[in-house]
Amino acid sequence: MAFLNDNYLKLRAGYLFPEIARRVNFFCEQNPEAAKKIIRCGIGDVTEPLPSAVITALHKAVDEMGNRETFHGYGPEQGYEFLRHAIAKNDYRDHGLEIADDEIFVSDGSKCDCGSILDILGHDNFIAVMDPVYPVYVDTNVMAGHTGSANEFGAYEGLIYLPCNAENGFVADIPKEKADIVYLCYPNNPTGAVATRDQLTRWVAYALQNEAILLYDAAYEAYISEPDIPHSIYEIPGARECAIEFRSFSKNGGFTGTRCAFTVVPKTLLARTLNGEKKPLHPLWNRRMSTKYNGVSYIVQRGAEALYTTEGKEQVAALIKHYMGNAAILREACKAADLEVFGGVNAPYIWVRTPAGVSSWDMFDMMLNEANIVVTPGSGFGSAGEGYFRISAFNSRARAEEAATRIKAFALA
Repeated sequence: MAFLNDNYLKLRAGYLFPEIARRVNFFCEQNPEAAKKIIRCGIGDVTEPLPSAVITALHKAVDEMGNRETFHGYGPEQGYEFLRHAIAKNDYRDHGLEIADDEIFVSDGSKCDCGSILDILGHDNFIAVMDPVYPVYVDTNVMAGHTGSANEFGAYEGLIYLPCNAENGFVADIPKEKADIVYLCYPNNPTGAVATRDQLTRWVAYALQNEAILLYDAAYEAYISEPDIPHSIYEIPGARECAIEFRSFSKNGGFTGTRCAFTVVPKTLLARTLNGEKKPLHPLWNRRMSTKYNGVSYIVQRGAEALYTTEGKEQVAALIKHYMGNAAILREACKAADLEVFGGVNAPYIWVRTPAGVSSWDMFDMMLNEANIVVTPGSGFGSAGEGYFRISAFNSRARAEEAATRIKAFALA
């Protein structure tokens, strides 16, 4: 009989969002009338249509695929040059950051890349994650065999947990112990917190001193509104020698169902072999992509390229303004309900402390059953998330306003 990967058996319960879906589906089956009124403020999925510039580009690309002269078959696994150039120029070089076109690797999602990056990293690394944390960072390391079993609080043996709480502004403090790989996510999912330039400078200094690698998830950078907050880890001197950056078109261009993202792997980033020799990671990630991936479709990449046109940039800005308008409405509703609120200023997530004595999952059930609103329990993001819940601002304005009305009424009930 074939053997399975025992590491998957270490995973606790279901992945957070499928567990939310299970509970919501059960509620809907038991309460068909209430099910019609549910407002989903849980999973961070966009709701508004793709920008018209993208739609135009997609249609044009589809037409190209209908003619022998302009048909495209297999494309480069790393991404078409037209998109890699648009990304490197608009997101980096236009901001004074020297990122080469071929340091950009186009993929179908930063979630996938955050897990797949482990393919080129060794099993002997000490890995640090924020707590609370986006579950993918932890679960993929469990799957890869980089951890022991989970304790009663859901923390896995072998991982270094970096507490993020109200006291430190939900920005992880530099650990006393040495970590080889550190996951950072700013603007943060789930807390909505951002890291200042000074805080990121300290992290880069730590990584350089310890020859560590920062895995920097910047999927929500487009939502940063405060002028002094860095949009990229590469704004920090020295980051090209110690950081990999993940970005996505899902939340700025509405590509959650269209699928396109990218990862930046600088050629100057090195790691050690088991015998101590330093080697660049760029060719390894290039080989990994060439071997295990066939690339994002030509049609989708043309759609992503359109986000960098003048029209596309204006439409992205309008989308972000819409979602952050929702965030402001939901933030104020929570404040009016005498709830302690964080986030929602530089990110489309509002991080809310539960009332005293109410657990995260109890709050989830109460919001679902009494207000017919789906939120995300904070404990699903790690033990430090217990006592909080996350509200997503991804919704129509009408639904955000209705959710705000229900939150106020729910708190007063």
